[in-house]
Amino acid sequence: MSNRLADAISPYLRSHADNPVDWYSWGPEAFAAARQLDVPVLVSIGYSTCHWCHVMARESFSDPVLAEYLNAHFVSIKVDREEHPDVDASYLAAASAFTTGLGWPLNVFVTPEGRAFHAGTYFPPRPIAAPKGAGGGGHPSFRMVLEAVTDAWLTRRAAVTEGAAQVADALAESSRQLAGANPLPDSGAFAGAVAELTAYEDDLFGGFGGAPKFPVAPALGFLLDEPTGRELALRTLKRMGASPLRDAVEGGFFRYAVNRDWSEPHYERMLYDNAQLLELYTRAWTLTAEPWARTVAEGVADFLLGVLQLPGGGFASAQDSESTVAGQRVEGGYYALDVEARRGETPPALDDKILTGWNGLAIGALARAGFVFDSPSFTAAARVAADFLLDQHLRADGTLVRASVGGRASAAQATLEDFGMCARGLLELATVTGEVRYALAGRDLVNGTLRAPSDTAHGDIAHGDTAHGDPAQPDGAASAALFRAPNGPDPVLHGQGLVVAVDPSEGAYPSGLTATADASRVLYLLTAETRYHEAAVTALGLVSGLAPARPLAFGASLRLMSALTAPVEQLVIVSPDAGSAATSSGLLGAVRRRPAGLVASVTESQARAFADAGFELFAGRSARDGLPTAYLCRDFTCRLPVTDPAGLIGASAVTE
Repeated sequence: MSNRLADAISPYLRSHADNPVDWYSWGPEAFAAARQLDVPVLVSIGYSTCHWCHVMARESFSDPVLAEYLNAHFVSIKVDREEHPDVDASYLAAASAFTTGLGWPLNVFVTPEGRAFHAGTYFPPRPIAAPKGAGGGGHPSFRMVLEAVTDAWLTRRAAVTEGAAQVADALAESSRQLAGANPLPDSGAFAGAVAELTAYEDDLFGGFGGAPKFPVAPALGFLLDEPTGRELALRTLKRMGASPLRDAVEGGFFRYAVNRDWSEPHYERMLYDNAQLLELYTRAWTLTAEPWARTVAEGVADFLLGVLQLPGGGFASAQDSESTVAGQRVEGGYYALDVEARRGETPPALDDKILTGWNGLAIGALARAGFVFDSPSFTAAARVAADFLLDQHLRADGTLVRASVGGRASAAQATLEDFGMCARGLLELATVTGEVRYALAGRDLVNGTLRAPSDTAHGDIAHGDTAHGDPAQPDGAASAALFRAPNGPDPVLHGQGLVVAVDPSEGAYPSGLTATADASRVLYLLTAETRYHEAAVTALGLVSGLAPARPLAFGASLRLMSALTAPVEQLVIVSPDAGSAATSSGLLGAVRRRPAGLVASVTESQARAFADAGFELFAGRSARDGLPTAYLCRDFTCRLPVTDPAGLIGASAVTE
């Protein structure tokens, strides 16, 4: 049996390389083998820091007897969901037809044509009986599931293929329904979303709902920007920052807590969680100036720099939950130790996969935190990571690398989230450093995703026709799906006609659609080009009918929709080229504390470079009388410039 995973980019795949299962990595070869052998395919999806993925690997995929059965009756594919989020999204959507408890590991049984006919998550090695008196039939063992799937494939093939076709048809239909754009919600809809989140609040321990409890950063971001939701967001952030969900020693947040009181965290620490929470705690400090917000924000930033940032400059995607402590491999044991005791132990392993999109989130958050807290080390870390992406992950044709490890690029297609999140991070970095090259790179990335309505009639924005895999164009998508990853969809999914048209799902972090629309909105605020604003509004219209009723699932979309429908304050401070008068004058300090919609700090020569490059916000901006000068604007209409901090503090962006 060949070992196909030993040289994989993904640490998750490499962790399965020694399994007796004859794994394939994601690609056309596995499906070709299944067609030749006339067997179904097991697509098993997980990620490196997934606790139950490790458990199932030890219990089942390492079992030679079970592996022998798998190898005889299936072709098995192992997928890292972080490397292939589009594959994960497609099979999650399909799996929802068979189970309501979606999560990872995700095990989907599909035909050689890629169509799902059964799915589940974690399957135990032995059957688990239902509790006495409870409804339901307990949980079958993984071997029982495999035998049942095999029996269905061999004895009821027609029913299996017909059911798989029906699932694919249903997904295609849902894609068509999503394609139509709607107007953005009004203030009443946002107030309703705030009220619903308020009703979800756990009044005793903070957060939302019972157990398990997640940080839901996108929803908190929406609340933080809504005046009626701000107190709820601040309460939640304060409680979370003081809870067991946060590692008080190294500063980072864990992925979620098992219990309602935030205890018993699942100890993996994700880049996307910590990047978003850094942004939220930084904003909380600009809104309140309360010490707890700054303490938590700086702690999260220190965690990103001290633990997740790799020597080459990029950030690792996560840190594992398990480690070896006192000779025993345990989950969370390392985090129970104090500073001194940790020095004598090996920290949990990093998933050193560098993901373009998630790095974009970290770049933006660190850049803003470095500016707000006047911490050059945070800004420098953001700059180093941005330079790494531009050097190693940006190809000459304008497309992006999705992931890399140790300088080796993954073959996985970059997705829309990579373009949107990377662009947004670069634009944030440009505004706080004054370096126009980052803004130019961010603009190029967004421009690469924009498509005129007549250019969107391609199969990569729709589920394909389920009869023969030819791409089909859903009604309305041509006018709505303006953002697409320029490198196209995953070729295997595209060939099978299973590409998700627009994946609006977020929850834990913004969807690619929202991230790109957000970057497009920032470009509008910098350039005054209305096409960027219109593209963002049109894109968000795809989910505007869903988001207000499901605020926990669409927090990032709601936050952006609210921003797109409200007046925006733009604040630019221009310092003389020769010296540090901005800091000594106190004006820059006032600007740092200003919770405006967009804040930029540039020198006079940098302002000219931005204006010459087409960023209209900086046109004509100069330092008056050799002093740092602030321009406070609303939608490009500005107050008279001020050089005295007293003229800025408390001022609103009204015209004079």
